[in-house]
Amino acid sequence: MVTMLRVEAGRFETYGTSHQVVAVLLVAGVVLLLRLGRRNRGTARGDLIGKVFALTVFMVTVPLQLLYFTPDYWDLARTLPLQLCDLASFVAIFALWTQRWWAVGLTYYWGLTLTTQAIITPDLGADFPDPVFLLFWAMHLLVVWAAVYLTWGLGIRPTWRSYRVGVATTAVWAVAVFAFNVVAGTNYGFLNEKPGSASALDLLGPWPWYVAAEIVIVASFWALITWPWVVGSRRRAHAPVPG
Repeated sequence: MVTMLRVEAGRFETYGTSHQVVAVLLVAGVVLLLRLGRRNRGTARGDLIGKVFALTVFMVTVPLQLLYFTPDYWDLARTLPLQLCDLASFVAIFALWTQRWWAVGLTYYWGLTLTTQAIITPDLGADFPDPVFLLFWAMHLLVVWAAVYLTWGLGIRPTWRSYRVGVATTAVWAVAVFAFNVVAGTNYGFLNEKPGSASALDLLGPWPWYVAAEIVIVASFWALITWPWVVGSRRRAHAPVPG
């Protein structure tokens, strides 16, 4: 059955029909979860929706991750869950279930920058309905939706503390995965060379300069998307109490 799906699926085409359908689903999910989160902010129902969402992410992504380890799909260069998008899906599950500030922060930073980059320029070969296609888009869409629901929906706002944790955690991941790539001859995170398909990394020069540029850009952009939340929180804290 798995082999049949792989044969029938064909090859994914960037900005083709399936990519456009995914983009529509992304926007629709953002609008729905934004409204759902705001409507139930600070309520037990909002927390329950988060837990149901967490279970959904778990039930969708984990079985498909396990499928990667079957003989038909095993590939040392692609199978291991070492990409930030893989880690982001597990962090999103924890964030949705517990609403811990650091997990919400990682979901926010990883989901709205690195995950969306993969959505815009996906490094994907298989098309619908191949399980690889389903896993790729399930992980990416669900992480973005989780970030929207937790931050704009439930109002769990990033702080400079969550920013520091996000930068430090990502730096540790980058060093560890780079070392693994050197030993195993892989290229997880595209830390050792650029992807074969076109991506935003093509604008940043050759290795290792594109890695250094990416670090500066990501850290700066994360600071930029943290600053409005911090300013807003300070203004609300100093606002006069009505009456």
